[in-house]
Amino acid sequence: MSCYVVGQLKISDVETYKQYMAGFLKMFKGYDGKVLAVDDAPKVVEGEWDYSRLAIIEFASKAEAERWYSSDAYQQISRDFRWVSSSGPLLMAESWNPKI
Repeated sequence: MSCYVVGQLKISDVETYKQYMAGFLKMFKGYDGKVLAVDDAPKVVEGEWDYSRLAIIEFASKAEAERWYSSDAYQQISRDFRWVSSSGPLLMAESWNPKI
């Protein structure tokens, strides 16, 4: 079952965040995942949205999403660049499989 990672970010330091993105793109190739969307101005159709970037990533499974997130490489670039240049929630959700 697919698993999605959704990030809602407030970017406070664009130059440092660019270093995160460069590292992310290199390390992400080693995982069974696909970046579905990255948008700095998504259209808000309901409610309020107080962030500067939305990112949605799809993984083949929750186990693969967790392997990516907990990897030393991802944790290192997050610690060095993302956490100091942005804030906001990162959510992990499995695809919906209704029992009808």
